Amino acid sequence: MTNHANDDRMEGKGKELKGKAKEAWGALTDDHSTKSEGKAEKYEGKAQQKLGDLKDTFTDK
Repeated sequence: MTNHANDDRMEGKGKELKGKAKEAWGALTDDHSTKSEGKAEKYEGKAQQKLGDLKDTFTDK
């Protein structure tokens, strides 16, 4: 594994968790804007984690 792939996974997981928390807070406070921002951040984090996986796939060969 490369450091860049690990960095992407770790940063992505952080964004995903932050997004989940923001989404939950938005739902709790009935703030649709915050909830939407949280969803977007959560999916951005998941995508970044997948990018890390792809980097591993291509650098291992």
